[in-house]
Amino acid sequence: MARRIYARRYSQAVFNIARERKELDRWQSDLRKIASLGEDTAFIALLENPKVRFEDKAGLLSERLGDINPLALNLVYFLVTRGRLSMAGDIAGEYQRLLDSYRGIEQAEVITAIPLDDEDRQRLEQHLGAVVGKKVVLKLKVDSSLIGGIIARIGDKLLDGSTHSKLMALRNELASGEVR
Repeated sequence: MARRIYARRYSQAVFNIARERKELDRWQSDLRKIASLGEDTAFIALLENPKVRFEDKAGLLSERLGDINPLALNLVYFLVTRGRLSMAGDIAGEYQRLLDSYRGIEQAEVITAIPLDDEDRQRLEQHLGAVVGKKVVLKLKVDSSLIGGIIARIGDKLLDGSTHSKLMALRNELASGEVR
């Protein structure tokens, strides 16, 4: 929980800086580079090793990240000194959410029983966009246990139109003896 709170704070600060400097896309790209560092566990272990001097760590980081915004590099240094580089992916994800919200885009996690083709995906994006009043971008997952239908999570809203949940509701209704 604390990790998520820190990630939100850091990403909000980064977003404010990026917006003030009109560098939203550059920061998005830089944060993705930084987040990719977290995928290399051996590299993270080296950076978290207290026996390695900070100057050596800084050299490795600047070499690995290449052409990156100096303020983004300072963020990496800060995370390394605090032992929080592993949360770089969380910061990048939260930044992406803030950026999408700023641009009027809402991410929707959609679970379906079968993969959707492009036409169905587009219709679903339009339908969900009408529900929330924003442009919606889908993150699709397939779960065959749904039997049919979809489950969509948009922000803090959950839309459950799965066959599984409808069958469970029918089962509960029949068990209670309240058939409509």
